[in-house]
Amino acid sequence: MICDLHCHTKLSDGSLGIEEIIAQAKKTNIDFISITDHDTLSSFSRVSILGERYGVKVIQGVEMSAWDKERGKKVHILCYAPQKPDRLEGLCLKSCEIRKACSKEMVEKVMKLYPISLESVLKHATSSKSIFKQHIMHALIEYGYAMEFYGELNHKLFNLKNGICLVEREYPDVRFVLDLIHSARGIAVMAHPMEYDSLDLMEELAVEGKIDGVEAYHYSANEEQRKTILEIAEKYNLIVTGGSDFHGLYNSQPTHLGSNSTSKENIDRIIKLATKGKQKSIEKIDAI
Repeated sequence: MICDLHCHTKLSDGSLGIEEIIAQAKKTNIDFISITDHDTLSSFSRVSILGERYGVKVIQGVEMSAWDKERGKKVHILCYAPQKPDRLEGLCLKSCEIRKACSKEMVEKVMKLYPISLESVLKHATSSKSIFKQHIMHALIEYGYAMEFYGELNHKLFNLKNGICLVEREYPDVRFVLDLIHSARGIAVMAHPMEYDSLDLMEELAVEGKIDGVEAYHYSANEEQRKTILEIAEKYNLIVTGGSDFHGLYNSQPTHLGSNSTSKENIDRIIKLATKGKQKSIEKIDAI
């Protein structure tokens, strides 16, 4: 069984549309897929319809931006199967506004260094809820200032340590985000903990019972790091997920749908937890 629970489309920072992703999932014999665009629930209704059309099982998802206030850095949380997704709309809108403000500043900084136009960036972000760094790099490549998305120019402009055009602001506190996910009857999984060096935070949240799972199978973790993540997951009985973190043309390294996968055992745990949340909601309604 192949279950890819981390994919992005044109609704955020992916280069392919929802139907292209679902069609490719069918071609590559993927059984379960989750579209997890950044801070938007816009895929929810369409992905379910397309999943039925192509015969691919779908778990609704979203990747939510959050902030580790103690360490002063970003963290991403994957939310799966929220039974009350409307409760997440306000938070998604807030995070998109933060990203838009950062993007506006970044584009202005880049335009001072390279004579590209705002329109040349916007055309690559037409379907997206925000402008992402990949959209800016796409414009720079088109006008001949770079040959690749993650080469020397990208590092100079946007690397996390000292990128000269990188703009970062605080997103909502990670514990607030997790509480809201659970209030929406969703399943909260820490995405790629090695991406932002979040192992300490992961264990803190596991101790506090704030997270339901962790994404261990992701290209950002080597074998030794993955082993550490799995040990922590076993210690706190966390769901273990895997996903390609597919962005199509905008991937930072070659990765295809299904290149990392979630096991049947853990898919079953997600479905059971989601069904339990749904049953609780039904029981609450029946009791009124």
